[in-house]
Amino acid sequence: MTDGTFATITSGDLTARINLLGAELWSLTDRRGREFMTDADPAFWTGHAPVLFPIVGAVREDRMRVDGQEFTLTKHGFARRSLFALEESETNSARLVLRDDAQTRAVFPFAFELELAFVLEGASLRMTATVRNAGSTTLPFSFGFHPAFAWPLPGGAPKADHVIAFAEAEPQDVRRIDPGSGLLLAETFPTPVAGHHLPLNAALFEADAVIWDRLNSAALTYGAPGGAQLLVEFPDTPMLGLWQKPGAAYLCIEPWQGIADPVGFSGDLAAKPGILSLAPGAEHVMRMNVTVLSAD
Repeated sequence: MTDGTFATITSGDLTARINLLGAELWSLTDRRGREFMTDADPAFWTGHAPVLFPIVGAVREDRMRVDGQEFTLTKHGFARRSLFALEESETNSARLVLRDDAQTRAVFPFAFELELAFVLEGASLRMTATVRNAGSTTLPFSFGFHPAFAWPLPGGAPKADHVIAFAEAEPQDVRRIDPGSGLLLAETFPTPVAGHHLPLNAALFEADAVIWDRLNSAALTYGAPGGAQLLVEFPDTPMLGLWQKPGAAYLCIEPWQGIADPVGFSGDLAAKPGILSLAPGAEHVMRMNVTVLSAD
């Protein structure tokens, strides 16, 4: 169902509302009406789940270089501010598509098709992003999911009890963003993860996002004993960011294929860390699944 601005889909167990502007998931509720997404409090951040394309993070001074030419491209790219076409809408599914046009080619000189498919099955939301090269030259791109889930989740568990439980141990150092430039610092930092578990608190995010540029896990669980929990699966993206504005009532769990320019980077887009190169006519698929493990 669509009202011209939002597509609404339901499985009976879950209902999702997707904004056609940015193909952005705005709401995910269960049959009791409990909300699992951000409250979007404007005192902190009004985003919900922006789609990051054709870059993840920032490029140096918002200037992207392609074959000796410079283009202005702001943080996380333009998809999150673009109107997607609703190509298909069923009771429990919706498919939205963004295609290149004169406006996108002015900042990103490539032909592409970006499709976001949303399917609800029982207590699971399955999101699939497909990037297609609609041109005759190689398409360089990155992509990221950026959903902001409620913190605390419904169910009554205290905010301080929420943890991330990774599917695998994550002993490697993490990365951080330079607060002045928004670029990736060369320095790495000791992991805040103890084995599989990351206790959550606002202090983790005082230096902006916590970033894994190489991750062992392809899934994690987020929540707290006694409350609802979310199983988040991301089998196709090797990087992850966790972020919030300290004190806000959300936690962003962000599977990425791509990352911000490193401090000092001045190379071509094709050499940017995390960039994929897609041959003409080819496509690349990235999935993110969210399953509500309810504490009813």
